[in-house]
Amino acid sequence: MREAAFIKQNSAKWKRYATEPTSNPDELADRFIELTDDLAFARTFYPDSDNTDYLNSLTGKVHQAIYRNKKEKGNRFVLFWKQELPLLMAQYHRQLFYAFLIFAAAVFIGAISAAYDDTFVRLILGDQYVNQTVDNIRKGDPMAVYKQADETIMFLTITYNNIKVAFIAFAMGVLLSAGTFWILLKNGIMLGAFQYFFYKQGLLLSSMLTIWIHGTLEISAIIIAGCAGFVMGNSLLFPKTFSRLESFRRGAKDGMKIVVGLVPIFIMAGFLEGFVTRHTQMPLFASLLIIGGSAALIVFYFLLYPYWLQAKLPNERPVD
Repeated sequence: MREAAFIKQNSAKWKRYATEPTSNPDELADRFIELTDDLAFARTFYPDSDNTDYLNSLTGKVHQAIYRNKKEKGNRFVLFWKQELPLLMAQYHRQLFYAFLIFAAAVFIGAISAAYDDTFVRLILGDQYVNQTVDNIRKGDPMAVYKQADETIMFLTITYNNIKVAFIAFAMGVLLSAGTFWILLKNGIMLGAFQYFFYKQGLLLSSMLTIWIHGTLEISAIIIAGCAGFVMGNSLLFPKTFSRLESFRRGAKDGMKIVVGLVPIFIMAGFLEGFVTRHTQMPLFASLLIIGGSAALIVFYFLLYPYWLQAKLPNERPVD
């Protein structure tokens, strides 16, 4: 059967299931059986079609409706971290990849710009910071800036600021993803110029061993927040088979869940910056252990675990 005929034959039914939800358990069971049959057919004959993706999503919604009132093992909070957030990351891996590429390109732009223009670093980081850091380098303590504030105050201030940046990166996605693009570009250029500044001072390695103690979690979370912004922005640009309003509602809800899921990461990053980064003379092994452990946490929870979970639970979808 041609795909057009398959769609014509079933589109009215799919639309009714999508727009007229039911709480009747028998009706839900019948819908689920019909949709899984349609999905199996579509996956066999039209595996790369957008309609197959739509059927997959619709089947997931009905599946969730069946078990929505079922008593869950554990509580909703645990389910969010154990299943819902990872499944969202698996669903939006493409947006995450785009956010990473944009940020990486911005870092390169920032470093190249700093290399060819001596005033660029001051333009991006500000004269006060540059002058203070140069003075600290002359005194033999280039990372002294991390030792000046009280640990607790620094922890709370940095955590609040990082969470604010993440929510802004997400919220700016409402500007058809352009706002999120700008936030990623700005922060990436700042990081590139920042690292080149220390490279020019002959302190690239020592600066990375210090700064990336907290920066591994902090930068990773900003990129993931960019992913959340693209999820919302792209829902407006590419509504697919949904109305634009319904697509935006879904995209905004999924993006918000991703950003909320980053709050513990920012708390950990803020703690490291407030209480650990200031110890600039810590052993090399300790620095590498913290940086490597942070990177492993991000890679496992936001990349590897979502793919494993999606393969294990192919019919599960994040709760609406």
